[in-house]
Amino acid sequence: MALTKEQIARRIAQELQDGFYVNLGIGIPTLVANYIPEGVNVVLQSENGLLGMGPFPFEGEEDADLINAGKQTVTTVPGSAFFDSAMSFGMIRAGKVDLTVLGAMEVADNGDIANWKIPKKLVKGMGGAMDLVAAAKNIIVAMQHTNPKGESKLLPQCTLPLTGIGCIKKVVTDLGVFDITPDGFKCLEYAPGVTIEEIKAKTAGRLVIADDVKEMAV
Repeated sequence: MALTKEQIARRIAQELQDGFYVNLGIGIPTLVANYIPEGVNVVLQSENGLLGMGPFPFEGEEDADLINAGKQTVTTVPGSAFFDSAMSFGMIRAGKVDLTVLGAMEVADNGDIANWKIPKKLVKGMGGAMDLVAAAKNIIVAMQHTNPKGESKLLPQCTLPLTGIGCIKKVVTDLGVFDITPDGFKCLEYAPGVTIEEIKAKTAGRLVIADDVKEMAV
């Protein structure tokens, strides 16, 4: 069985390292805040002006004044700070973010990402994604492996307008974990119940299977 969105987020949370400053994009990435491993201390940054973001609030405990960049209610942790978006993007552009986790519509096998232009929908702009992909030290994409039509989102090249070029390091989908390498997508782990043959069939971009590929622990 393919992973749920929550399981994708849980797997990505395993990539967090103690002391990291981390930006979580909207969608699946925001769920990572709920699965930070015990003993790992990270500082979550929201690009609308919050440093020290906590997990989502319990139902009935929401504070409408505390929101993330996706306008979802969030919590804060002791020592959190609020500031304007100019300072927030100053942090991002200065390379202060160790890791950013983003959703995507498409990722190419050379590390290109397209994640802001939704086909046939009016969008207000690309948001902060272009700054994040240009300045973050490490970028992981969290997404479904295929689109609603069943077409691969891991491609030889993106067909939608690009957000960033050659910037993605790792992709975690509902089918597996993939590094971006000179040879294309390198499958490191497969989701429980998913076969390598299924991953090959649903990956349009160049794909290599790691010699030590293993089942994902979620």
